[in-house]
Amino acid sequence: MNIEALQILCTSFPAVTEDIKWGNDLCFLIANKMFCVIGLDSTPLTVSFKTTEEDFDQLIARQHIKPAPYMARYKWVLVEDSSVLTPKEWEHYIAQSYQLIKGKLPAKVQASL
Repeated sequence: MNIEALQILCTSFPAVTEDIKWGNDLCFLIANKMFCVIGLDSTPLTVSFKTTEEDFDQLIARQHIKPAPYMARYKWVLVEDSSVLTPKEWEHYIAQSYQLIKGKLPAKVQASL
């Protein structure tokens, strides 16, 4: 999965915005809450996203996937090489991350989206 494909996937969800944070990380947000972060200057491409507790344990058991620095306690993973997940897996995990973050928003904010 490359940056362009991930960008198309992330922006396919309603009310998503993009921002560059920390100088060179492309962040995808819903109501100013991140659900996916892409390292723009890393080779191979690195991507972080939130996941469920069950998926977190399964994902970090795989090669090239580890707990995301500073965010692991919130069940974020860092995929150190975007090629370790299939396009179908990317679709699943990014959609799941979006839904997990959206689900934590206040009801009033969710209704306005």
